[in-house]
Amino acid sequence: MMVDKIHRKNPGPRRGDPNEAISRKLKLLYTSVEEEGIPDRFLDLLEKLDLAERATSGASDPRDDR
Repeated sequence: MMVDKIHRKNPGPRRGDPNEAISRKLKLLYTSVEEEGIPDRFLDLLEKLDLAERATSGASDPRDDR
């Protein structure tokens, strides 16, 4: 009887539990996205943004050259 109560309190994922399947698939998708490289076009865009920020901040605040 005590064993039945323990199983009811923490049943864990059931076979065919849609939440478990969704979780597993999302983890696989996230892992595959994590392993992808960053496209060169995106890196170029980030570099242009950095240059524009430096040019803007340098023109507005002469203290940056110290």
